[in-house]
Amino acid sequence: MTVPTPTAVHAYIEAWNATGAARRAAIETATTADVRYVDPLADVTGTDALDQLIGGVQQQFPGMQLALVGEIDAHHDVCRFQWGLGPAGQEPIVIGFDVAAIAADGRISTVHGFLDKVPG
Repeated sequence: MTVPTPTAVHAYIEAWNATGAARRAAIETATTADVRYVDPLADVTGTDALDQLIGGVQQQFPGMQLALVGEIDAHHDVCRFQWGLGPAGQEPIVIGFDVAAIAADGRISTVHGFLDKVPG
């Protein structure tokens, strides 16, 4: 059994804030090659697709930063964490909650995302 560590989650959050080669490196550090990301708006598989998805979100929300809100809760091979997306140092305009499965090598293999607050 793999007990999740915060390392993969922090690299995952870093990927959402990075661009270009730095984003791709963070994705590969954080996730398995066949990672699946699913939320109410997206369902993608693989690091290429996740990279494209993150790039699209960055275009939709230019200048915004993703940050952890609170602690990472983990047991067995899963973890959950809340995040906020907004201008650095300000109230997030989007808040979500992710549940991630962790592979034997310690990287994220699946992310199930939930959107708690979205601009309307």
